[in-house]
Amino acid sequence: MSLNDKLLADMKEAMREKEKGKVRLSTIRMVRAALKNAEIEKKRGLSDDEIIDVISREVKKRKDVIPDYEKANRFGDVEQLQEEIKILQSYLPEQLTESELSVIIRDVIEAIGTNDIKDKGKIMKTVMSRLKGKADGKLVSQLVDKMLE
Repeated sequence: MSLNDKLLADMKEAMREKEKGKVRLSTIRMVRAALKNAEIEKKRGLSDDEIIDVISREVKKRKDVIPDYEKANRFGDVEQLQEEIKILQSYLPEQLTESELSVIIRDVIEAIGTNDIKDKGKIMKTVMSRLKGKADGKLVSQLVDKMLE
């Protein structure tokens, strides 16, 4: 079952659950709208990898907004965002641990053959293309910085 089909099936299930599935339903509808916009932009259907990229972007948007909501004492909204993040992450591949990421980053650094911080862009591009939604870019960037010091 493709990721798009899974989203559609889960949306239907959330619609049947009525009250229990409200946040889930609105989150799935939102991500399906984002996927539709991406399809229109690309003028074709999306592959599962592209769907993962869109979902990852939606997770990142929510994580970036949480500190602002906390500063504004909007804790109800923070809880809803965290619930949405949890729902969205259920459609992403399992996230890698820091030790697993370190191994991949070390392999890429050795393959590129550099320890210079100026080549961080090359390293990040190669690492992120290997991961495909399996890790947060901010965490990867921090680990790359730590290894290049």
